[in-house]
Amino acid sequence: MDYVFAASIEPDPDGGFLVTFPDVPEAITCGDTIAAARISGAEALGLALRGIAAMGRPLPMPTAAGKGLVPVAVAPDTAFKLAVVEAFGQSGLSKRELARRLGKAETEARRILDPDHPTKLPILQATLALLGKDIVISVRDAA
Repeated sequence: MDYVFAASIEPDPDGGFLVTFPDVPEAITCGDTIAAARISGAEALGLALRGIAAMGRPLPMPTAAGKGLVPVAVAPDTAFKLAVVEAFGQSGLSKRELARRLGKAETEARRILDPDHPTKLPILQATLALLGKDIVISVRDAA
């Protein structure tokens, strides 16, 4: 899954710009400038998606598109973590079995699967590989 969602960035009557995401209504923020609003939007989007994952709910699919919407991506570390959580949810494995396959204690597997716990990239890569996922990096011009 790509962790890029369409955002609406509109002037706020109180000043600055309001950022909302049609596919992630939990993510609402603002910024003094459009650039600041985009940065704040990426942070709000990541927080909202991590919150959804922490509640055990499935992440929304980015489907919104249209005039006036701009793409906003979550931070790479958040995307990796969300990818691990999603892949684990689809795997049918228990946390204990994931830990065994990773050669780690179950408490460490729980931390790997905690959306709010920082995990180093090599561990996330190994976990995704174990869960049958590849990581593809894409760099694009900022909008």
